Amino acid sequence: MTEPVISLRGVRADLGSRPVLRGIDLTVNHGEVVALLGANGSGKSTAVRTIIGQVPAVAGEIELFGTPRQQFRDWARVGYVPQRTTAAGGVPATVTEIVSSGRLAHARFGMLRKADHAAVRRALELVGMADRAKDSVNALSGGQHQRVLIARALAAEPELLIMDEPMAGVDLASQEVLAQTLREQVAQGISVLLVLHELGPLEPLIDRAVVLRDGCVLHDGPPPKAVGQHALPGHDHVHPHAAHDAEPIRTGLLS
Repeated sequence: MTEPVISLRGVRADLGSRPVLRGIDLTVNHGEVVALLGANGSGKSTAVRTIIGQVPAVAGEIELFGTPRQQFRDWARVGYVPQRTTAAGGVPATVTEIVSSGRLAHARFGMLRKADHAAVRRALELVGMADRAKDSVNALSGGQHQRVLIARALAAEPELLIMDEPMAGVDLASQEVLAQTLREQVAQGISVLLVLHELGPLEPLIDRAVVLRDGCVLHDGPPPKAVGQHALPGHDHVHPHAAHDAEPIRTGLLS
């Protein structure tokens, strides 16, 4: 397959009356891991939410697996991990129930089959949460909750994984688990787009970095460390707990 799994050409998007993306180009190729970097308010989260349809593009073209986004229907091929702070809102559900919701795109008439339950178990094992399967998500630490959100995305066995700041506010032990999980997925050929403030333990996995500033692409190439920080004046490492251009979202991919 030669077409990119994600292709944005001249994409513009607004939040309210405020322009956030100002004509960006962005590609993710098969088996590639791309980090989307930038300071607060640069448009990183808006970019990924535009890709999956949660924010409408006012101009430009978006394609997923070579299909225009408006016509794309095969969402089982896409796993999405939102920011934990916008997805954690006190849902009274068990770990298994949350992870199982990521399998609904495969389910027939909303009923999970044997293969679906097996995929859920595999996803929980991948992120080291199989022993908490029956626990309420409200009883989990921040790092454990993030693992559950990643397991939910992996349960769909996606070809493309989009993650919005998966390491933000996560303890070091969970960061290492998540890095190892992602390393295994990349080894199997999955394509990944990551919104990050810092490369951290994911740095060895990154093939290419796209740096945004004020809704424009400032850099598209080697990660910042490889080209030197001074070459990327718009890339600010900010505190991982800082608020930025995200808005609350719901648990479903397109809900």
